[in-house]
Amino acid sequence: MTLDGDDTRTTLTRDVERLIERIGRRGPSLGDAAARDALLTRVARWQATASAPFGRLCAARGARFDGGPDGWPALPTEVFRYVRVATFPPEAAVRTFRTSGTTSGARGVHPFSDLGLYDLAARTAAATALFPTATGGGRDARSSRVLVMLAPPPDEAPDSSLSYMLGRFVEWFAEDVTWALDADLPVSERVERAVAATRGRPVALLGTSFALAALDEMLPTGRALSLGEGGLVMQTGGFKGRTRELEPAEMRARIAERFGVPPQAIVSEYGMTELASQLYAPGGSLADGLEAYDVPGWVRAQPVDPITLQPVRDGEVGILRIDDLANLGSVVSVQTADRARRLGDGRIVLLGRMPGATPRGCSLAMEEALEAGPHAGDRGSDS
Repeated sequence: MTLDGDDTRTTLTRDVERLIERIGRRGPSLGDAAARDALLTRVARWQATASAPFGRLCAARGARFDGGPDGWPALPTEVFRYVRVATFPPEAAVRTFRTSGTTSGARGVHPFSDLGLYDLAARTAAATALFPTATGGGRDARSSRVLVMLAPPPDEAPDSSLSYMLGRFVEWFAEDVTWALDADLPVSERVERAVAATRGRPVALLGTSFALAALDEMLPTGRALSLGEGGLVMQTGGFKGRTRELEPAEMRARIAERFGVPPQAIVSEYGMTELASQLYAPGGSLADGLEAYDVPGWVRAQPVDPITLQPVRDGEVGILRIDDLANLGSVVSVQTADRARRLGDGRIVLLGRMPGATPRGCSLAMEEALEAGPHAGDRGSDS
């Protein structure tokens, strides 16, 4: 199928791939930030003509594409709930991710016409944060690692970006996996059996913070499950819409005690349906007791004022704007309602969602992106 703007799309895709691959090989540098921002500018300029909601927002705000990412607005995540955000027609979609919808009746929708950039970004970030390649003797760490997933497998949750990503981790980083959310057995029993069957191989336990807390409550008091030497835990998400919320420090302490892993083996992941890239807080990477998230070199993370949506200074609290080059097929600049502050070294500390109503700046931007309301031509179907 030929898509509108195929030549531009192909060129931009190739250039984003090259930047991510270069960063993956040698790590980010100051020069990469300039290359990232230049490429973000090219992508945003194209998307302003290829994506109707983003184009309306850019027109309403008088966007400029000659001075870096602060020259154009970011699309609020709420917009994904009401109109189709994509640079390609509905019939070209190969995969569609949807938000859980736990705090709103409408579910956010993020369609993809190609998952190549998503896969490249996810694999590059995870290879550093979770699964660094083994060295010495040519031994592949993939052959000895066991993954235990506290999430449904991709075929049971085809619209879950988390399940999709975890499924790809199995293909890239492991040869043995247990999907613990099996209706035939209690989750705790599935996990205990999986850990017992590893015969000393390291276990990576990956899932949502809520699922990990639930597993901890299911297991008998005082029983520790050893994940083995080199074992790790990845936790993602908070407790949005749940009955009890745990502070990050309390959650980390419970995980370390229950699974016998040191703090540096507990990694937090920050991702969302509306983005193609993820941020990771390596174990023990804390600032004032909170996780400090590394930002991959193809992503720009900037807290902004909740009213003006202008950048705040390092150390000040704002709501997090993320510019993600892997979001080529939708919108490169996404405005969240997550409170955050940026450290002097570029890491991001997350402080939870803005309380109460949608921040005023996001609300106005959403109205401008939607214009008079959802447009039939925008909504489409990606089922």
